[in-house]
Amino acid sequence: MSMNKIILGIIIANVLASFKGFEDVNFFNKFKFQVGKILSGEKIRMLTSGFLHADWIHLGFNMYALYIFGRSVAGSFGNSSFLIIYFASLLAGSMYSLSQHKNDYYYSAVGASGAVSGIVFSAIMLYPEMELMMLPIPIPIPGYIFGMGYLLYSIYGMKKQLGNIGHSAHLGGAIGGYVVTLLLKPEVISNNPTMIIVMGAIVGGLLFFGDKLEK
Repeated sequence: MSMNKIILGIIIANVLASFKGFEDVNFFNKFKFQVGKILSGEKIRMLTSGFLHADWIHLGFNMYALYIFGRSVAGSFGNSSFLIIYFASLLAGSMYSLSQHKNDYYYSAVGASGAVSGIVFSAIMLYPEMELMMLPIPIPIPGYIFGMGYLLYSIYGMKKQLGNIGHSAHLGGAIGGYVVTLLLKPEVISNNPTMIIVMGAIVGGLLFFGDKLEK
């Protein structure tokens, strides 16, 4: 299957911007997500940070996930709606991170994880029975189990501040992908109503009680 041109364009943009950031620390610092700078008016960072990455491994994982799951979403929705889901999820991830870290002036982050999380969840909602292979466990996992497990792990990770990972961006992006997918194609609820309802309950809980997860 040939790669969708929109997905290819996003991957190229991420690679070019990330490489520039690897080589130019001033460029990296100017466009990364940083709470203090955003609150002082540099809102563009909420978008530009989604095209920067910490290193090649970080970039590779995100772009591989985008390639794997993006084809299903673009194939089902078309390019225009795919872009809406991608950028809505990116911004949702940044907004949720900002809300969770608004009192931490120096909190910073980079990565397409929010946008990619939204695409992953959109794909799972479209094809809940898809099987995912998660290393190092060589056992296929149904998409709907992965989706709910991912949400719960990210909530736990954000609460416990696990690792140097932007769990809040993952969660925000997943919320964005969930909501926009339902708005654009509400009939997806018939694919697996129980999964959609449970995920919706978790998303609703995050939106109303997410501030309780702050450290």
